[in-house]
Amino acid sequence: MVAAGDADQNSVAERLGIKPDMVVQEIGWDSDVDDDARAAIEEHIGGELLDEDAQEVIDVVLLWWREDDGDLGDALMDARGPLDENGVIWVLTPKTGQPGHVEPSEISETVPAIGMSQTSNVSVGPGWAGTRLVPRSTSRK
Repeated sequence: MVAAGDADQNSVAERLGIKPDMVVQEIGWDSDVDDDARAAIEEHIGGELLDEDAQEVIDVVLLWWREDDGDLGDALMDARGPLDENGVIWVLTPKTGQPGHVEPSEISETVPAIGMSQTSNVSVGPGWAGTRLVPRSTSRK
């Protein structure tokens, strides 16, 4: 039996499209991140989140991003490096009213320059929201 709390936590990974055994990298971890969401994702994938120095091919990048973290474009370009050709980057930002909140326009203006498309937004926890980025389709050229 799965307890109701476990089901709620597993849904975080499912909302992010994370499947068991996927390789998930975490960038920008700090003491303010949503530890419940992290634990739920690790449980769902059956392993630990990889750190910023991982050398594996990555299925999903979780980029915890705050207003004062620097240049989002540079961070996204770095995150794209080890990403699988069909990989996804989730830009996780503090929700409106939270310290470090990032205006959605900052993300939407940065994304085209790095060759990705913004597809959806989800709530990741009480204080964090996620913006899903995918590689631009090469079939449109």
